[in-house]
Amino acid sequence: MEERFIKIGLISISDRASSGEYEDEGLPNLKNWLAKVLIKPFNLEEEIIPDEIEVIKKTLITLSDEKKCDLILTTGGTGPAKRDVTPEATLSVGDKEMPGFGEQMRQISLNFVPTAILSRQVAVIRNTALIINLPGQPKAIVETLEGLKDAKGSLIVPGIFAAVPYCLDLIGGPYIETKETILKSFRPKKK
Repeated sequence: MEERFIKIGLISISDRASSGEYEDEGLPNLKNWLAKVLIKPFNLEEEIIPDEIEVIKKTLITLSDEKKCDLILTTGGTGPAKRDVTPEATLSVGDKEMPGFGEQMRQISLNFVPTAILSRQVAVIRNTALIINLPGQPKAIVETLEGLKDAKGSLIVPGIFAAVPYCLDLIGGPYIETKETILKSFRPKKK
């Protein structure tokens, strides 16, 4: 049987980046991080779109249903501002909400900034795709994915990506592994 590599959709949600007003930093940062942490090759689909709920919904559905992405990571649009509608769009296309992802991202971010409580990141499963809203800032993206480490590099608070491989296993996605020196993914021990 042929091995199937993970297909990852990356979406930057920003009015200014999508209009060319400034260069998006979220997607390049995410691509570099994924290349650093994933052991096997992966395929990418990338989109930069405005903060428009219908555009976000359509893009999530296209990446999940038509382009068959196993994992979709969004950046931006998760704050309390009027134009921030990423969580609403994500929840509206999901079959199952996965609240632990958002809770853990806020817990990690609270170690750095008190305004983390303003973040509204969510995660859902749509068919066999896991969709996760990440923060918009590149530094915050890495912190929430990897977790909080002390000065010696020991893990204090686990990052959300530690749970992603097992979640993908449970929903029928491809088997992925991470480089343990950067991020140790968790799977229950087999009996």
